[in-house]
Amino acid sequence: MLVAPSVLGANFANIGQDVIDAEKAGADILHLDVTDGHFVPNLTLGVDMIKAIKPLTKLPLEAHMMVTNPNLWIKDFANAGVNRFLIHFESNGNVYQLIQEIKSKGLEAGIVVNPGTSVSSIKEFLPIVDQVLVMTVNPGFGGQKFIPMTLDKLRQARKIIDASGRDIRLEVDGGVTPANIREIAEAGADMFVAGSAIFGKPDYQAVIDEMRSELAKVGSVNL
Repeated sequence: MLVAPSVLGANFANIGQDVIDAEKAGADILHLDVTDGHFVPNLTLGVDMIKAIKPLTKLPLEAHMMVTNPNLWIKDFANAGVNRFLIHFESNGNVYQLIQEIKSKGLEAGIVVNPGTSVSSIKEFLPIVDQVLVMTVNPGFGGQKFIPMTLDKLRQARKIIDASGRDIRLEVDGGVTPANIREIAEAGADMFVAGSAIFGKPDYQAVIDEMRSELAKVGSVNL
């Protein structure tokens, strides 16, 4: 199971050091929230910021593309060092074709569904994606509380993924904390994005260690 700190939760006046400290604390992946002020009503990380972050860490970078037209952004972000792109089902354009194009470049790709989108939407993408991300808050802003009804969506997604026979990670993003990570894992998730829960605390390693301790208690997935 993987822990992916969301840089959206970092101190933007000290983002470089926060990235370095997150890696030292035991993070597996860095989650980069990219927004355009249109798909969601705020602006976060741009290409220049990712170029600045890339030399500071050996961790893989995954870009969560909360943008209306992700096809316009992929080339620049790939050149900036992004290893995996997470594309919203709700985006404009031919999402399936875009994911195929990302994969053809030797990069990884995943499909994202919002809380209000049926989890059955992921089925057609399972032959080509490496990852499914279920949003457990409405996208765009950090620090939101986990939406309890999304646990059932995670269970459904886990069943659909397992039925595909492919090795696809199920990631969860939104309101993940040490207090609820075990319940989320028992619903089927195996990758966990956490922003303010990590970067909002003085000791990142203590938070990540607590999360791993809770994950170690997880038995068989509750389907």
